[in-house]
Amino acid sequence: MLIPVRSNIFRELSDLVKGNVPGQLVIQYSDACNATCPQCELRVNLPFKRSRIDMDTMKRIIDASARNNIQALSFTGGEPLLYRKQIIELLQYAQKAGIRYTRTGTNGFMFQQSDQSEWESQIRKFAEALSETGIYTFWISIDSAKPEVHEKMRGLPGVIKGIEKALPYFHENGLYPCANLGINRNTGGWWTDTMAQNIHSDENNYLYEFFMTSFARFYSFVIDLGFGTVNACYPMSIESSQNFNLEKVYGASSSDHIVNFTKDEKKAVYKALMDTIPSYRGKIRIFTPLCSLYEMIRYYGSGLTTGYSCRGGIDYFYIDAQTADTYPCGFRGNNNLGKFWEIDKKSFSTKTFCRQCEWECFRDPSNLLGPFLELRYNPVKLAGRFLRDKEFFRYWWHDIRYQKACDFFNARIAPNYTKMGKFETA
Repeated sequence: MLIPVRSNIFRELSDLVKGNVPGQLVIQYSDACNATCPQCELRVNLPFKRSRIDMDTMKRIIDASARNNIQALSFTGGEPLLYRKQIIELLQYAQKAGIRYTRTGTNGFMFQQSDQSEWESQIRKFAEALSETGIYTFWISIDSAKPEVHEKMRGLPGVIKGIEKALPYFHENGLYPCANLGINRNTGGWWTDTMAQNIHSDENNYLYEFFMTSFARFYSFVIDLGFGTVNACYPMSIESSQNFNLEKVYGASSSDHIVNFTKDEKKAVYKALMDTIPSYRGKIRIFTPLCSLYEMIRYYGSGLTTGYSCRGGIDYFYIDAQTADTYPCGFRGNNNLGKFWEIDKKSFSTKTFCRQCEWECFRDPSNLLGPFLELRYNPVKLAGRFLRDKEFFRYWWHDIRYQKACDFFNARIAPNYTKMGKFETA
């Protein structure tokens, strides 16, 4: 959700400076899925018992969220829209509870078979129902700039044609979905052994050039499909530390080669993404903040830290479908916080420390909100950080202004390409 602003930007920024961080909760409603994505360990062809949180528990979690300054609430999976009726009900319940920024998404399975007679009426009905919930963000996953590659990876033939046909129905209902890319080696098309050999023979320069082309193809592709917003999920990594080890509880990641990158490769991928984004910021709303990419490029390039550590377990939390238990994020499974309605946030340490994964849902807003919090609690430290790392803050300030030009990615507002165009560079 990044900086969540709907009406009065100055009031919201004032709240941030006062230290009132908008809390975020990601709930894995179910780990059931019907797709075959190699980059995800929740795919349908993996044999394990699937779980779903019952509706009474979900509503109890939402009630607790409303009491505890959770302003951004996400319903994820698995494939959450396998349970379309329940998700609609939960979005409506959250809206009535006062949760301002709700989101959910889909692999797009419902958009298949778009030539069937009942397809149009069903999609129109769903778009209308979803819009009436007041949802803030609705994403549709797209893995590749090549339709045949995406559909083969997902096991969802015909889904791209259906997505393109469905988007205008959402627009008619005042809802502008976001294309969600999980960065992978097939982003621009099929990854081949020849490409891999070229990369090894030329260190990581070839990988950088390959992903520059891949990201450009992808952005152009989703623009042509009719999307007005796009996000990128960073390839997940888990690194050990002397202080603690991460233990994944969220299965939407994989050790498959398609998303498994070395540190040097990640530096090249993030640099390619960072260098591609400015050319498209006027053509489509791009969630991905440059300051976060700068932070990760610097870390993987030289080991130096910049920016801000993750606020997972302080203001951001994750709830797992199998137990309905709460964790600081989906990758700190060794830190079970129990039931969300029993949590006393005031008893937790407010010191951030974790940089061990790249879950953009928590890492990106931590970087974007960090300076506001530091201004409130330690302005001297903020001044020192600024003097040491002016480049990070240059990107950060650019990101904040770009988010404002994008209406803070409110899916209920059509993109304003005139305002966005001021941030596009060749």
